[in-house]
Amino acid sequence: MHSKFFFVIALAAVCFTDFAVAADDVPWLAEVQKAPANPSRERLGKVTPVLMDVNGNAITTRAGWDSHRKSIRADWLKFLGPMPEPRPAVKLELLKTEQLELLERQLVRYEGEPGLFVEGYLLLPTSANSSGKKRAGIVALHQTTNASIDEIAGVSGPDSMQIGLKLAKRGFVVFCPRCFLWQNVKDLNDAVAKHRERHPNSLGMAKMLYDAMRGTDVLASLPEVDANRIGAVGHSLGAKEALYLAAFDERIKAAVASEGGTAFRSTNWDAPWYLGPAIRDEKFPLNHHQLLALIAPRPFMILGGESGSGAADGDRSWPLLEAAIPAWKSYGEPTRLGLLNHHQGHSIPEPVFERTAEWLETYLR
Repeated sequence: MHSKFFFVIALAAVCFTDFAVAADDVPWLAEVQKAPANPSRERLGKVTPVLMDVNGNAITTRAGWDSHRKSIRADWLKFLGPMPEPRPAVKLELLKTEQLELLERQLVRYEGEPGLFVEGYLLLPTSANSSGKKRAGIVALHQTTNASIDEIAGVSGPDSMQIGLKLAKRGFVVFCPRCFLWQNVKDLNDAVAKHRERHPNSLGMAKMLYDAMRGTDVLASLPEVDANRIGAVGHSLGAKEALYLAAFDERIKAAVASEGGTAFRSTNWDAPWYLGPAIRDEKFPLNHHQLLALIAPRPFMILGGESGSGAADGDRSWPLLEAAIPAWKSYGEPTRLGLLNHHQGHSIPEPVFERTAEWLETYLR
C-alpha cells in the first residue's frame, strides 16, 4: 500500500499545475499550490490513498471515484454519528437590530435541533434589500472565545477577528451562528454532557457540523441570498467547522479555513467536543485528507501560521493536501485547493484577510 500511495502522490505532484490559472481564478493560485521543501510527514496517522478501493486496487476513472467518494463519506458519517433529520424549517425571530456603516446587524434566534433554539448574527449590506439583486452568502464560524459570535460579527474584540463584519462590508450577506459550546452551558464539558444526553452516539463534531449546516439553511432561506453562491469561513475552532461543513454540505461553493489544524496531532482534535480519543490510534482508518477530497472540485484554501503559540497549520499540513490532490485531478479542471502559509502564528494578518476576501469574492462571484 505504501508504494502505491507514494506513486499516486508523486503523480499528483507532477500534475498539480497542469492547468494554467484561468481568468476566473485568483491570480495568485499557483503561489498557494507550491509544495514546501521537505514538509514533515511524521505523526500524520493513517493516510490511505483516496484513489484506491478497499481491495487495494487503483481507481482510474471518474465513475470509480464517484462511487468511492460515497463510501468515504458514509464511513465518516458513521464515525461522527447521527443527528436529527429532517432539519426544522427556518423561522427567524428578530431579537435586536443595529444600523452600522454599510450594513445592518441583526441578532436572531432560530430552531437548531428540534426544540433547541440558537442565536446568531445576520449581517445584511444596506443595499441588499433595495437592489433586488441576490448576493453571495457566507457562513462565518467563530473561534474559541467566550465572546462567541460577538467577535466575528464585530460587536467586540480585535479587528482581525471581526471576519464576518469585514466580509459584510464588502457586500456579502453573512450569518454568524453560535457554536453549541457556548449555548446556555456552564463550560465546554457541560456542553458536551448535554449533547450526549440528547445524542449518546454522536460526537461533538457531528453537532458542530449539524449546527453549521443549520447556519447554511438560514442563509439559503433568505430572499437576499443566492442559494447557489454560499461560502464558509472560520478561524481556529471555526476553521475546523468550515472544513467539515465544506466536506459534507455541497451547498458550500467555496471556503477558507484559518488555522484549524489539518492534521489530527496539530491541535486538540481528540478533545471530547471534537472527535474524541479514537483518533489517537495510529491505525485509525480515517483522516482529513479524505475530507479535502470530498470538497473537490469546489475551491478550498487553508491559512497557516506555521509556528508560535497555538499555531496549527503550516508546512506540516501540506502532505494531507497532497494526498487529496488525486481526487481533485479526477475532475479534469484546475485544482483550486491551496495552503497560504503566512508564518505569523495563530492569527489572521490584514494582508491575509485581503486574500481570504479575494478568494471568496472570486469563487462566489
